[in-house]
Amino acid sequence: MEQQSIASLFDLHGKTALVTGGALGIGQAIARRLAEAGAAIMLVDINLAAAQATAQEIKARSGQAEAIYGNVSEIETIDGILHTTLKTFGSLDILVNNVGIYPFSSALETTEATWDQVFDINLKGTFFYAQKAARHMLQAGHGGRIINISSIDGLTPTRYLSHYGASKSGIIALTKALALELGPHNITVNTIAPGEIVTPGTSSVSTATLETAGVTDMNSNAFLQQIPLGRLGEPDDIAKVALFLASSAADYMTGSLLLVDGGYLLT
Repeated sequence: MEQQSIASLFDLHGKTALVTGGALGIGQAIARRLAEAGAAIMLVDINLAAAQATAQEIKARSGQAEAIYGNVSEIETIDGILHTTLKTFGSLDILVNNVGIYPFSSALETTEATWDQVFDINLKGTFFYAQKAARHMLQAGHGGRIINISSIDGLTPTRYLSHYGASKSGIIALTKALALELGPHNITVNTIAPGEIVTPGTSSVSTATLETAGVTDMNSNAFLQQIPLGRLGEPDDIAKVALFLASSAADYMTGSLLLVDGGYLLT
């Protein structure tokens, strides 16, 4: 088989990617990188105005992008969102399950409502978007890529985030199970586990917010000192890895977990 050039390896022209939580932060960065590589992007977010602004930004750079409102915990809306994606761009080749929430709460104070909300968005939504996207990919007969965003919290605990860590650990197990089942259909399923990434969401977690949740002993400086690369991550650090997984460079990878944490879990 003829070896592909570097340019062709990362060329996503003719592909369509659906990115959940694509309005801001990691999802926005992933959408930008996939669009830069030529993919058409459907941004799904509860913040429709921000998603539309990101779509406009991508189009201003000669990319293709549209935005649609979507709450990933509302499973009954997924078919409509996928139908709109197919009607708009003609295919669905790449799914990025990015959206996730992380309300701080001690294990002793976490309510059933908080637990259910975290799992409905982080894990249930990820599964059903993957399931329904895979059905379309299978029907089209062209294979596809599913990229799930987990977290280092799925591998090691953070205090006051037991519910979040459990949901992200579930994503890692789910990724492997889906990879096993979907591999024969040329659909790869991989997951990225980010470390501490500076996003609008993480930046908005104020001391007052933490204190309201009963969190009084979190020290971001201490966290930073445990990162061998000496800095917090940026959304584009994750986006570049997502681009790799979406590209032909990752053709022979499925069921894999890629840590993008600056070396934090080494310490």
